[in-house]
Amino acid sequence: MSTVIVTGAHGLVGSESVARFCEKGFDVVGIDNDMRARFFGPEASTRWQGDRLRAEYPKYRALSADIREAATMERIFAEYSSSIELVIHTAAQPSHDWAAREPFTDFTVNANGTLNLLECTRLLAPKATFIFTSTNKVYGDRPNELPLVEKDLRWEIDPSHPYQAGIPEEMSLDQTTHSLFGASKVAADILVQEYGRYFGMKTGVFRGGCLTGPSHSGTELHGFLAYLVKCAVHRTPYQVFGYQGKQVRDNIHSNDLINAFWHFFQNPRAGEVYNMGGSRHSNCSMLEAIALCEEIGGNRLEWTYSEQNRKGDHIWWISDVGKFRSHYPAWDYHFTLRDTLEQLFQSSIARQRNAGVYV
Repeated sequence: MSTVIVTGAHGLVGSESVARFCEKGFDVVGIDNDMRARFFGPEASTRWQGDRLRAEYPKYRALSADIREAATMERIFAEYSSSIELVIHTAAQPSHDWAAREPFTDFTVNANGTLNLLECTRLLAPKATFIFTSTNKVYGDRPNELPLVEKDLRWEIDPSHPYQAGIPEEMSLDQTTHSLFGASKVAADILVQEYGRYFGMKTGVFRGGCLTGPSHSGTELHGFLAYLVKCAVHRTPYQVFGYQGKQVRDNIHSNDLINAFWHFFQNPRAGEVYNMGGSRHSNCSMLEAIALCEEIGGNRLEWTYSEQNRKGDHIWWISDVGKFRSHYPAWDYHFTLRDTLEQLFQSSIARQRNAGVYV
């Protein structure tokens, strides 16, 4: 039987990957040690997601292991070896602000952990496809140099600019402020590309915009829409950081992202890079997202504003997914921004009701 290895298996993208490939009949091995709870506190724990996956997919094997431990990763890969057809690497320290608190932890998780997994794949499963969830933060704050126009509820790019449809992969990574998180993800991103180009491995880099969906354990430092909905459901104050709340994010439902992974897996390439987000199909400013949450939830959301933006944060980000579409024309979106928000509300309310508290 073919095996799929998923790291960060109980996070947003990891859990969707586990479910998708279990349903397609693969043997799925998930690696997750719930470091998200260490990063962001018990309310961000992914333990509930692991329990759900084990209950719904009896053949799913969940391993509590640390991707920074090379010998442990080698043992896992050696056990499955030639049966491994796909590695989906989603494990990460995902926050700008947290990275500055513990730079060594951030870098060893994001960069060293990725190197461990690439070497295990190269030596023990060289025919496997390797998919890496990178981030648009590899571009640093270069997008903030684009000609932006302030509107009532959002910033927008000058309509005559070539990036009007979205930001392509050609944007430079150099001479920008990345945050330490962005720098560690750049290191991992380039490593994945290099293992594809230098060793001829089937590696794909997906530079995500805002990845979201009902499986997200949102918290203030990571998970924009999920945390916003959590605040709306719990009547908890939300804080907006800088740019008059008009900063724009594109948001892609995790199910649509996993569908992109599936298409890449069917016809993989070596060392390829894709910007992958909601594009013009699904995007919003902070102010627009707050208004939508109030409309869907039926209550006013209490929020405050800080003039200080997060360091390295984007004023305007919309992904140009044209390159991926040209390579995989059968792929398309299934979820709009409103679809996603409605699912987030339903999931948040259900989890609160079932657990007695929000988890």
